[in-house]
Amino acid sequence: MTEAEKGFDFETALQAIKEGKPLLGKEGILTPLIKDLTEAALEGELDSHLGQEIAANRRNGRSQKTIKSLNGNFELRTPRDREGTFTPQLVKKHQTSLNDEIEQKIIALYGLGMSYQDISTHLQEIYGLEISTGTLTSVTDKIIQTVKEWQARPLATIYPIVWLDAIHYKIRENGKVVGKAVYTILGVNLEGKKEVLGLYISEHEGANFWLQVLTDLANRGVKDILIACVDGLKGFPEAIEALFPNTEVQLCVVHQIRNSLKYVGSKNQKEFMSDLKRIYKACSKDLAAGELDFLDKKWNDKYPIVIKSWRNNWERLSQFFKYPEDIRRIIYTTNTIEAVHRQFRKLTKTKGAFPNQESLLKLLYLGIQNASKKWTMPIQNWSLTISQLAIFFEGRLDQELKL
Repeated sequence: MTEAEKGFDFETALQAIKEGKPLLGKEGILTPLIKDLTEAALEGELDSHLGQEIAANRRNGRSQKTIKSLNGNFELRTPRDREGTFTPQLVKKHQTSLNDEIEQKIIALYGLGMSYQDISTHLQEIYGLEISTGTLTSVTDKIIQTVKEWQARPLATIYPIVWLDAIHYKIRENGKVVGKAVYTILGVNLEGKKEVLGLYISEHEGANFWLQVLTDLANRGVKDILIACVDGLKGFPEAIEALFPNTEVQLCVVHQIRNSLKYVGSKNQKEFMSDLKRIYKACSKDLAAGELDFLDKKWNDKYPIVIKSWRNNWERLSQFFKYPEDIRRIIYTTNTIEAVHRQFRKLTKTKGAFPNQESLLKLLYLGIQNASKKWTMPIQNWSLTISQLAIFFEGRLDQELKL
């Protein structure tokens, strides 16, 4: 007979504490107390029920079942009534865990990136609970409905700045492992607080895909975006023009630099990077254009593909020059959204190919919840930034800001 089956005895518990025995877990000192308190509460529930019954209903023994608790497993005796009209509320019929504390613990551990095997081992070692992988999957799958509701939630009518970027994963489909891109859309609202607007999975990007994404945002209430910061995603500017024709598209300068250096020989990279820095660190667009001309004359013979890329993308790469430093710092790169992706990588670094899209989405959703816990304050100098944006985009913020 375990300690939980014997019931709680104060003197025994006091002696166990002196001997250094654990308070929680399979043989925890407090487990019998939890059992006794739970059974006493159930007895009280039945007393109240019988007091409300008009018919001559009465007690009819007890049923017994094993309850899993973070304080250890124990055999719970639930009182019954003769008419079978008693429905316990503290521990409901067919419930085998004490409240939802175990499920919350499982989801929390899963949200930290732990595998099912690691979670199972953790619960066994710390709490004495034996939980199968099937049960763990069932518990974490409950998040899927929450994710669907989150994906369909209403959004604000206007977002001053939105960042878009992709992160890649392997997913099993029809017996094969295929690569998929997860596109994250991160916005900053009128209060200056960051918010992930959505996650979208696709094998192929392009105007048609981005049109679907932006249509989804519009259907959920978004009517205007002032500035969209992207990493050169194919087809995105065209999709923007179709649904948000007044949105300004700023290509990520950091992504452009990274892509450029792929084609530059290692012996020239340091010097080439120094010349590039003179472009994006220039005080104005005119000065930056002059530095781009210098880059062209110096390096075009060796790296014509790189120079052509800068020329073709120049208008969208140079949008940020028109703004003050506070706004430039925010929009010239997608580093803001890459911080979210770093959170994703922490959760998924030990994973191989995901069995399906749902298993990937539920983990990334938990990653968003973890990241958003830090987004309690507006981004730096937001009051000044929003006032400047209201001037640059005259009239588009007036109604929302009540100007």
